Amino acid sequence: MLDLAPVALPAGVTLRLLHPDDGPALAAAYTRDRTRLEPWEPERPESYFTPEHHARTVPDELAAHRAGRTVPCVLTRDSEVVGRVTLSDVVAGPFRNAHLGYWLAGAVTGHGVMTAAVEALVTHARDVVGLHRLQAATLPHNHDSQGVLARTGFEKIGYAPRYLRIAGAWQDHVLFQRILHD
Repeated sequence: MLDLAPVALPAGVTLRLLHPDDGPALAAAYTRDRTRLEPWEPERPESYFTPEHHARTVPDELAAHRAGRTVPCVLTRDSEVVGRVTLSDVVAGPFRNAHLGYWLAGAVTGHGVMTAAVEALVTHARDVVGLHRLQAATLPHNHDSQGVLARTGFEKIGYAPRYLRIAGAWQDHVLFQRILHD
């Protein structure tokens, strides 16, 4: 999988590939925004918020990247991680598809950061990874995330009842896609 060069985004944020030493910064970011993220994410064990957990999982993510199965990125400002944007479940062959997932720290929301990050990763997915389609899913009441998807050219394609286990319950999701090649 070809690497993604760092991309400057609004509010002094940079989009870049995950680094092997990002574990402590990831743990700090998830801890800092834990309460804000809990309604939108799977339940996490206490160990998830430790540097040791991320030190163990970062190498797995980087191995999956080298194998072409994911594009794991972080959003940084100064030395802090302030978000993630990831292409996961990358499928080659006739499908050429991936799932898009993201989150952003409360301190940098409202400045166009995530819109710019998603657009940069869409370009990478099309021009470097060679994907044809990206898909994303949001909780029905996550209007901020749906706004990011709308601003970056994703279209609503459906509704999936009890799609993912989020915040301790199987929750419905709105499904989106963006076709990258016409």
